[in-house]
Amino acid sequence: MGMGAGSLAFSKMLFDEGLLTAAASAAPAPASPMAPRAPNFPPRAKSVIWLFMTGSPSQVDTFDYKPELQKRHGQPLAGADPKTGFFTTSGKILKSPFGWKRHGESGAWVSDILPNLARHVDDMAFIHSGFTKANNHAPGAFEMCSGVMRPGRPCMGSWVTYGLGTRSQNLPAFMVMHETKPRGEDEIWSAGFLPKNFQALGIDSRNAKPIADLDRLSSLNDAQQRAELDLLAQVNGDFAEQHRLEAELATRAESFELAYRMQTAAPEAFDIANESAATKALYGIDSKECGVFARQCLTSRRLIERGVRFVQIFAGKSAPRDGSVPDVPWDGHDNIETNHRSCAAATDQPTAALLADLKSRGLLDDTLVIWSGEFGRTSDSQGSLGRDHNPNAFTMWMAGGGVKGGVHYGATDEFGYKAVENRVDVHDIHATILRLLGIDHERLTYRFNGRDYRLTDLSGNVIQEILA
Repeated sequence: MGMGAGSLAFSKMLFDEGLLTAAASAAPAPASPMAPRAPNFPPRAKSVIWLFMTGSPSQVDTFDYKPELQKRHGQPLAGADPKTGFFTTSGKILKSPFGWKRHGESGAWVSDILPNLARHVDDMAFIHSGFTKANNHAPGAFEMCSGVMRPGRPCMGSWVTYGLGTRSQNLPAFMVMHETKPRGEDEIWSAGFLPKNFQALGIDSRNAKPIADLDRLSSLNDAQQRAELDLLAQVNGDFAEQHRLEAELATRAESFELAYRMQTAAPEAFDIANESAATKALYGIDSKECGVFARQCLTSRRLIERGVRFVQIFAGKSAPRDGSVPDVPWDGHDNIETNHRSCAAATDQPTAALLADLKSRGLLDDTLVIWSGEFGRTSDSQGSLGRDHNPNAFTMWMAGGGVKGGVHYGATDEFGYKAVENRVDVHDIHATILRLLGIDHERLTYRFNGRDYRLTDLSGNVIQEILA
């Protein structure tokens, strides 16, 4: 396996030069850990784009309309626990400061801070009854991405890559984009105990060159670099013959080969200069409010077009001027109106543009788009104008990739405070996403320390009602 990628490339070069016969070059080579693998079921989705609204949007100020909040503003919230969130809440109902209207043929309620997304509700499947165990940002992000509240376990993107392999030989199968890193940082998208082949490539969208250390040394030309890699593959192969338990050796060898191929493929994938002016305007590339997220969303479309299987974007703000915290921008503790208007302005247009762009290109049918935060927010106030963390209820939506549009699954109580109907935990969400990708979540296992682990642990039910 240590000889895998290098020997394949070297054999092709020898064959092209007439120095290797067809019979010899056709000899079986060790299978790559990243080779495409057959799903358990016919997949509805080939790729995933997960838009992670870091900091946690309030369900009752975005997609879960609760008129009782408006009617009973300032009154005591029955059953409210002042310690539900991370701080202490007032126990008094806080109305939504936003206007609400119904949209689309499905008549979905959307607050007025998301006018662009409101035009796409008939493509979305809303889950209104989500709940988590975690009530703080880093544990919540770990739980939402890996199924547990602590670091060290593989995230969903790594599990998907392990289960299905790669669709592209020139780009990583799993890529993460961020501006300011969320709390929990790289551990959120860690491969955990899975081989490092399945680790995400992190992209800092603030940098002029999104991938660090990718350029070839100026002292090398392509032939010289190729010769170095071939020699390295030969030495690693000899070492692997003598040390067959060095599991990470093949991973490192493949990473060198992938980096070599990415020197050409990655700059092209991240270069949006050739996109039309209309496309750039659709996303809002030149906008001061949403330009960074717009570039991330447009780049994610370009990546899945080029075979990247799983893209995750963590919304952030490098230098917020609205009082929000850079690494958890949707965290509206002090003033939900100011905070959510700003965060919506930074993400609404690019997200809607991504849906429209994918649909116009025929890509939405097999690309699953997910929108979520770590958890929800309280229906009673923190202070007088803010909302605290709420693990008891959140709303998320999915679109494309085999999802039934215009449907609503589950419900919260009349105040949006707790999920009460068809409650959904993260294992149910993960099982559903895996099913859309053609994976049976109960069969996707990895043996570690004498135990077979699953992304969904010992639970998880596919939400059949949102599948097309």
